[in-house]
Amino acid sequence: MSRQAVIAYWLIPSEPAHSFCYEIIKDLARRCDAPVFEPHVTIHVGAHGTDAAKDAVGATARECKLIELKALGIDQSDDFIKTLFVKFATSGELSNINGIIREASNDSSRYELKPHLSLLYKNLTAATRRELAASINIPLSEVTFDAIKAVRCVSPTQSRSDVEAWQVVAAADLCGDRV
Repeated sequence: MSRQAVIAYWLIPSEPAHSFCYEIIKDLARRCDAPVFEPHVTIHVGAHGTDAAKDAVGATARECKLIELKALGIDQSDDFIKTLFVKFATSGELSNINGIIREASNDSSRYELKPHLSLLYKNLTAATRRELAASINIPLSEVTFDAIKAVRCVSPTQSRSDVEAWQVVAAADLCGDRV
């Protein structure tokens, strides 16, 4: 399988959801010997450079305000980057942000938007994933996101070292202010 450097665009949850999810991520990472990472929802992934990423983050921050996503529950899969995650409903607002990023970065990649916030990246058996998913209670029916980041990463992300090599190349609040 061919791997390449890409830019992933993340929505970052606002407080208190950010801290709440980060604590779950750290606990699961400790229990499962997995990487720790910032809570985020990936809204687009494309193979473009840092300048395009900065333009896309800036355009998104100028055009978008806080966004709320409806949580649909905890799910799991055998995909490394979706081992254990909070699934979110798609929305017109989320699709709009995806379109702004595509246009600002001049990106025609075919990224399929499936909004989720990963809680664990680890290759585990289906039984273990189901057990962990059943043990997590996230009492949030909606999560507000107030920032966007562009992160250089390798695609597909397949290992702890891939996750630990992620590098933020641009960030902004969703009100036009740079973070």
